[in-house]
Amino acid sequence: MSQRVLLVEDDEAISEMVRSYLVKEGYEVETAFDGEAAERIFRDHDPFELVLLDLMLPKRSGTDILQSIRATSLIPVLIMSAKDSDVDKALGLGFGADDYITKPFSMIELAARVKAAIRRAGYASVGAPAEESAVKVRKTITLRGLTVDLDNFAARKNGEEVKLTAKEFHILKLFVTHPGQVFTKAQIYGSVWEDDYYGDENVINVHMRRLREKIEDDPSHPEYIKTLWGIGYKLGEAVQ
Repeated sequence: MSQRVLLVEDDEAISEMVRSYLVKEGYEVETAFDGEAAERIFRDHDPFELVLLDLMLPKRSGTDILQSIRATSLIPVLIMSAKDSDVDKALGLGFGADDYITKPFSMIELAARVKAAIRRAGYASVGAPAEESAVKVRKTITLRGLTVDLDNFAARKNGEEVKLTAKEFHILKLFVTHPGQVFTKAQIYGSVWEDDYYGDENVINVHMRRLREKIEDDPSHPEYIKTLWGIGYKLGEAVQ
């Protein structure tokens, strides 16, 4: 069976271009041209494998639609936007977007992002990859007041629950399970998003900033995840 994609884009020319390309790639594509239609189609039609979502929509905004989707579903949502400020909101304010692509984009890159997002969702539905099984030996890791429960995808800071998005948790998990290792942005993206890194630093920057705001005592002077300027990030030695 073809994998089903909901394409939400108010520019009909762009919508038809994307729809035609994805159909040639073997996807079944349903289109919506405004926020109200998108919400109705998502609610009333057979399940989709992915939503391609423009943020600048008539009637209801893309961020409204994203929040509505996330209230009932963990389906991958790939944002299409020309405005970094809107992408920042969709990725970072708990709305739950999985990835984004900046307009204008190539159809080849878009198709690669779609394929990768659907593949990642497939991994999540059946559990962690085999290579992660060794990590399972340590079900809970505690770092100076921060407790990370690997089995239950949960974290607590000084006894209080820290509400992390899936991406934020996997970034945190990457660092706490590899103390002392330095990760570049490309390595973080490859591990957490399981896709090739296209050099878009904003997606890493946004998730890292939001994660720090949730786990650090002083996000402007982080202790749990330290920045190595020009190189990447590593787990702070002071918390190990």
